[in-house]
Amino acid sequence: MEQSAEELVSGEATELAESGETAITAAATEAAVREAATAVAPRHRRQEKVGLVTSDKMQKTVVVRVERQVRHRKYERYIRRRTKFMAHDELGAHTGDIVRIVETRPLSARKRWRVVEIVQKAS
Repeated sequence: MEQSAEELVSGEATELAESGETAITAAATEAAVREAATAVAPRHRRQEKVGLVTSDKMQKTVVVRVERQVRHRKYERYIRRRTKFMAHDELGAHTGDIVRIVETRPLSARKRWRVVEIVQKAS
């Protein structure tokens, strides 16, 4: 049986008043409980990746190839793995540019990333 925040606050305040504690302490406790009940959890920090633009043939969308290295379980050697991300591009990145992308809400069926910075222009 879970109690709502207001029931919890009023219940604690009446218990404190019955136990003979001062009204100031009851009010302070009530305020602290109400503040804890309404406190918002911190937002999730958005994931960032840096990669190479491999395609810019769509309108306001680019394909970014991100490379990472993983260690082979058996041979303990590092292997390069590549992943392609579709990213929303308002900055005008072109093929060959190195860009920084961040997670965002789903913008389309395959687009969940946004270009925030062009790190290096293609030569």
